[in-house]
Amino acid sequence: QVQLVESGGDLVQPGGSLRLSCAASRSIVSSNAMGWYRQAPGKARELVASMPSGGIINYADSVKGRFAISRDIAKNTVYLQMNSLKPEDTAVYYCKANFRGTYYWGQGTQVTVSS
Repeated sequence: QVQLVESGGDLVQPGGSLRLSCAASRSIVSSNAMGWYRQAPGKARELVASMPSGGIINYADSVKGRFAISRDIAKNTVYLQMNSLKPEDTAVYYCKANFRGTYYWGQGTQVTVSS
């Protein structure tokens, strides 16, 4: 079993920045992939960014050039740096991990972009 704990969500003005963190209870070096998803009210959950182990990082078109996924192996933590935030980025952001074909989700962290 793997626990994922997200943090960093907040209320921010348009154009602002936030950094989300996802702390894993297991070494992320052994993961097949880590990623961030988001779900806005009334909408389906969607991929924001994914980081396959040894693979190519993938971003949703809507966040390319503004968001960046990264990881700190020593801290077993994955980050999502979000810049130039827009109101349409408002959503609950979830961390997802794939460990040998078993998927785990965090509880989510709320990001609200509003003036």
